[in-house]
Amino acid sequence: MQKILIIEDDSKIAEHLHSYIGKYDFNTTVVENFDDVMEEFHRQKPDIVLLDINLPSFDGYYWCRQIRKESICPVIFISARVGEMDQVMALENGGDDFITKPFHPEIVMAKIRSQLRRAYGEYASQVQERILEIQGLKLFPERLELSFRNKTILLSKKETDIIESLLERYPRVAGREDLLEKLWDEQVYVDENTLNVNIARVRKKFEEVGLSGLLETVRGAGYRLIVTW
Repeated sequence: MQKILIIEDDSKIAEHLHSYIGKYDFNTTVVENFDDVMEEFHRQKPDIVLLDINLPSFDGYYWCRQIRKESICPVIFISARVGEMDQVMALENGGDDFITKPFHPEIVMAKIRSQLRRAYGEYASQVQERILEIQGLKLFPERLELSFRNKTILLSKKETDIIESLLERYPRVAGREDLLEKLWDEQVYVDENTLNVNIARVRKKFEEVGLSGLLETVRGAGYRLIVTW
């Protein structure tokens, strides 16, 4: 039975989700201690997380980042915030989807099933761990790790996706539109500056493993890796 962790401080909404989703043979758990959400996450090891933004102590963006440091399980934000930037922030901080309140429970179930198929089911990547490598530069997408020689660093989900595209395209150019489609799957409008910010973060990650100048901007087209070592 697949596990769903509900991180929602409105007890009525949390109970509504808990009882409704439970009818579909999912094992659902509602977080009660909002000072240490990760404690419950470690205990339950959920297959998917439903996460509110407005929470006591730390907001949902913070907890999603903590989850992403050690897991790529799907995270669906459920929030009363309806602004475009709220949705962008949710995805930027590691979320996979966004549902606005008030919501219809059938929409929630459809989103849950979609993310589970993508992560574990018919659309999922092969179970065997993937390693993308170019001359000693290794990306471990499932671990969110980048390694070069004796240096290994952690990546965010978005950084991993960008580097994965660059490695898959090497030595060709990874187009800006292709990167936007891979990263956000056309779920919300994302302006080009958002991609620029993520590209800048990827450059810093390459520098952290000792590879300055690895990522080249191809004006009017996109980005490509320049391997010279």
